Amino acid sequence: MTGNGHNTQEELASYAMQGLPVEESASIRAHLQSCVQCRAELAEVCGDLALLGLAVEQQPLPEGARQRFLERIASSPAVKPQAAPAAVIPIAAGGTRRGPRFWVPWVAAAAMAIVAISLGVQNRALNDELQDESRLVTNLAGQASRAQQVLEVLTAPSAQRVTLTGGKAPAEPAARATYLPERGGLILLATNLKPLPAGKAYELWIIPADGKAPVPAGVFSPDAGGTATLVLPPLASGIRAKAFGVTVEKASGSDAPTSPIILSGAPTGS
Repeated sequence: MTGNGHNTQEELASYAMQGLPVEESASIRAHLQSCVQCRAELAEVCGDLALLGLAVEQQPLPEGARQRFLERIASSPAVKPQAAPAAVIPIAAGGTRRGPRFWVPWVAAAAMAIVAISLGVQNRALNDELQDESRLVTNLAGQASRAQQVLEVLTAPSAQRVTLTGGKAPAEPAARATYLPERGGLILLATNLKPLPAGKAYELWIIPADGKAPVPAGVFSPDAGGTATLVLPPLASGIRAKAFGVTVEKASGSDAPTSPIILSGAPTGS
């Protein structure tokens, strides 16, 4: 208390926030019942605390925080309820003014809250940036994997290489295929292909070495220059090829080749 028997502003602030021991809170409560000046001072302290709470941006509570708070209160020792403060009475002119030291804790608390909010925003921004980089790495890894498969098919010693031609003239359609039976990997490059009507496409066929029916290896259409590629179509592994052929089929593909065979050829490797 002050020298004149009144409570200090620090004591009233701690009392308003219920931060005092039970005995000290009871003493202040008893004093407030008979002291108009301290009740008025308490009312102003409560108002300042409320304004300070409004000045700080509210943040959502973490999930489960409210339940943990209620459980902690339920498990705490019983505390005698405090009597509600008397009606607010305006302080007369010339009342006690707060010194700078009184506001230091509240300013520090507000500054800490602002710093915490700023760190939260920065953390969310960093998380978004990390997710973008993760997606980029995944995309690059997929592209690298496909490039590696193409390289394996083109350079494998056991790959079967065949050139499909329609005649000896240089301007005639031609195609070159690289096939890796054990992986089911196939890459085809065709040139000088003639344009096709709407709804039609070229289709590549594998003629199995075991005499079974031709296996469709994919459809493709040439560009304006007559060039077309077929890269790693979905094929079953282990089909040894006796020959390859290209026919004209419907754009969606066919289950069996339609005559005539436009291009054909046999593998030169084993």
